[in-house]
Amino acid sequence: MFAEEPFLGNPVAVVHGADDLTDDAMARFARWTNLSETTFLLAPADERADYRLRIFTPERELPFAGHPTLGSAHAWLEAGGPPARQDLIIQECGVGLVPIRRSPHGQLAFKAPPLIRSGPVDQPLLDEIAASLGIKREEIVDAQWADNGPGWVAVELASADAVLALAPGVTSRDIGVFGPYPPGSAQAFEVRAFTPLINGTGEDPVTGSLNASLAVWLLASGKATAPYTASQGTALGRRGRVHVTADADGSVWVGGGTHTLISGSVYL
Repeated sequence: MFAEEPFLGNPVAVVHGADDLTDDAMARFARWTNLSETTFLLAPADERADYRLRIFTPERELPFAGHPTLGSAHAWLEAGGPPARQDLIIQECGVGLVPIRRSPHGQLAFKAPPLIRSGPVDQPLLDEIAASLGIKREEIVDAQWADNGPGWVAVELASADAVLALAPGVTSRDIGVFGPYPPGSAQAFEVRAFTPLINGTGEDPVTGSLNASLAVWLLASGKATAPYTASQGTALGRRGRVHVTADADGSVWVGGGTHTLISGSVYL
């Protein structure tokens, strides 16, 4: 997901017709796939929604995640799911209703959900984050809570090169790091996402929820203007591209490429 070419970006497994599955069955299958997220499509409980989505990592259930939202919408449409509104899909999930729209070229984008937590990060936590990233505290240009479900703390470094040079240690928090590319570059920012949910402190290849919460902060603060494209997954050889746009009413949309690479039956 969030890749223009297959076998890049970040994969997600999508299970159709999951209404009869227990919570334990969903969790077990998500552990077995060992992907960053596995999703389950169910009939909506809210009549305004086209479908309901449950999102699992190998460790826990998430109220919202970005690349699984687009991947699941892609799979639902491909399986013949008819949206009630032309070119607009409404997903029901743990954070409520999430609109997803299709561009004239078929690319999907979700509307960034409201932040659960925002605002500045206190000094002791900044010291902890700097230590876990293996950098000096003064290398952090700015930081904000950017939590729209998973719990992200967002950290700004001076440049995209500084972001790519990171070699973090162990952290107990979900940390999103970004830095700007020089003016005139094809991408505005390089983004990396580190989480203890991936092998202690692993890196997520491309992270829609983080890019959505970053976009809300960056556009509101004037650190970025829409539209812009963020690069993520570079350090992992995954070349993800996240496209951010904004409507006149201030709504932020986060989109990217989606592809079906494997399809078949699962016996659960």
